[in-house]
Amino acid sequence: MKSLRVFVTRRIFPEAVDLLSAVAQVEVWPDDEPPTPAQLLEKAEGVHGLLTNVMDRVDGGLLDAATELKAISQLSVGLDNVDLVAATRSGLPVSNTPGVLAKSTADLGFGLLLDAARLISRGDRWVRAGHWQLAHHPMHWLGSEVHGATLGILGMGQIGLEMAKRGMGFDMKVIYHSRTRKPELDAEYGMEYVERDMLLSSADFVCLHLPLTAQTRHYIGETELRAMKPTAVLVNMARGPVVDSKALYTALNEGWIQAAGLDVTDPEPIPVDDPLLTLDNLIISPHIGSASLDTRRATCLMAARDLVAGLQGEPMEHCVNPEVYQA
Repeated sequence: MKSLRVFVTRRIFPEAVDLLSAVAQVEVWPDDEPPTPAQLLEKAEGVHGLLTNVMDRVDGGLLDAATELKAISQLSVGLDNVDLVAATRSGLPVSNTPGVLAKSTADLGFGLLLDAARLISRGDRWVRAGHWQLAHHPMHWLGSEVHGATLGILGMGQIGLEMAKRGMGFDMKVIYHSRTRKPELDAEYGMEYVERDMLLSSADFVCLHLPLTAQTRHYIGETELRAMKPTAVLVNMARGPVVDSKALYTALNEGWIQAAGLDVTDPEPIPVDDPLLTLDNLIISPHIGSASLDTRRATCLMAARDLVAGLQGEPMEHCVNPEVYQA
């Protein structure tokens, strides 16, 4: 009988479970709905490894109760649901899954951009509702040009760079703002670093690829939305709270901007009575940026491999708090 125990907070690919099962007893949460905080706390007590999801709150209280815990592996890049300070204080290595999901997430982000610009989902709903009575008309369903437009990216990490590459494929001018300027990328790809205010006022498409932190919560609010072009499209592939939802509703409803595409909402899942769902100029996908078959399999395997390393006392390849090893 294996002495190590692992709890996986959602069903994952069997190949990843097999990797974990080779070194530990593995319990996988069977439901589609995530465990409640109380259920997660109960499951964490007595296990040595946790493989978590962005919907799982891993806070100081849980870490205090999970006295046997050796490592946490998160099935995502973002870690805003994990108290990294508390984990580091407890000497717990935490890993995430960078790089592997950047391309598929950018694919979806650019899909939302195209959809919002060219009214694809809106037209589909109109056809299905039986409203297509008029044959092709030169003045109906006029969307925005994507090719040749200015793509503004806020957050030039791996996903932001992949989004920029897709824009270049459409002959878009790419400008960006990030915590740090990336001169090597400027030179290689011909992108231009600009201040945030300049990006907001000049971009035809504003795409968000920022981590959620105290500084980026409501990074896009009323002031920022009013600064954008009335013809602009906002795409959020970051986290829901990066955008002030109430301000976004007003902006879309009153025409401060033309449209928006969201893969994330605040809260998440979005309530069925949320005013945003009444808007025709908004497309929402249910946080599926990385949800391609190949990417999700690779992500699960990456998370499992890191957790195995953590359980065996070896450095986790994608550890986000490597200072625990120095200690």
